[in-house]
Amino acid sequence: MSIATILGVIFGFGLFVGSIFLSTDNVFIFLNLPSFIMVMGGTLAATFISFEPRFVIHSLRTMAGILLAHDVGRAILTHEVGRVIRWGYVIQKGGLAGLEGDAAKARKLDRFLSYGIDLVITGYTGQEVRDILANTVETTFNRNTVYSDILRNMGSTAPAFGMIGTLVGLIIMLDKMGDDPSALGPGMAVALVTTLYGVLIARLIFLPAANKVQQREEIVRFRNYLLAEGLALLAERKSPRYIQDKMNSYLDPALHFSIDSMMRDKS
Repeated sequence: MSIATILGVIFGFGLFVGSIFLSTDNVFIFLNLPSFIMVMGGTLAATFISFEPRFVIHSLRTMAGILLAHDVGRAILTHEVGRVIRWGYVIQKGGLAGLEGDAAKARKLDRFLSYGIDLVITGYTGQEVRDILANTVETTFNRNTVYSDILRNMGSTAPAFGMIGTLVGLIIMLDKMGDDPSALGPGMAVALVTTLYGVLIARLIFLPAANKVQQREEIVRFRNYLLAEGLALLAERKSPRYIQDKMNSYLDPALHFSIDSMMRDKS
């Protein structure tokens, strides 16, 4: 689970609910089912009109997925450098056939890595491997960020339906004002709840989720570019130490992999 995300959701809604309890005794005025239906229903309806249904459904699943921990963390990047360096030694000793045997398990777990290793084993040059994988990285990133774009669109749509709900409430309130002028205040409060729902849902659900999905895809893209460079260096038969220095140049110095430290640990 992504503890930071869960705490952020709890803290955000907790502050909102806590402020209400501290401000008024009539907390139930903030609960209005028709207002919620108008905002959420209108937002979902507009989204399904704007985008293909399968993309919308997958976007909602992706939004729920941000509550889970991300697979690609900082330590993973150092691990990737070390793995490619190990394959450099494997190629030095046993050639590309050795790489195919050593990387068999990793290929089952990672499609991008499997594809890149296939390119190296096929015999493409380093630049060809680099170009093909760069295209793969970018097209994959563009496909996956469609979901963050949809969530961002939902975040911009929800406040609009909040305003629509408020206008509907005002129309109904003004229509009844002649019969009971005393209902003007409570009616106005209920009408404004819809705008509140629209802004709250946008700013605490859809937009933060879109940003996190986007950031996670950017992290994956960076990791894949790092791997692409390492695989290209393997295709060029560069030395493990050159591979180390070139791949480390992509990383924060605190994450640099060290062959010397690895050798000391083994001894």
